Amino acid sequence: MKALGYIGAFLGGAVAGAALGVLLAPEAGENTRNKLTDAVKDFCDKHDIKLSRKQVEELVDEVQDADIA
Repeated sequence: MKALGYIGAFLGGAVAGAALGVLLAPEAGENTRNKLTDAVKDFCDKHDIKLSRKQVEELVDEVQDADIA
């Protein structure tokens, strides 16, 4: 159970870092969302984390809507 917490923390950090990097890049919003969604999906696939495309998109939405200030 402790390992799951570490994986969750790592996943959260990776998503947040990727989101900030991609969101601050000078590119169109739809392209940015697609890149971020693909990056999260690739990470989940690489680490055998089972999330549907819809769950990944919802996670991207939550990260995008987060107050980063």
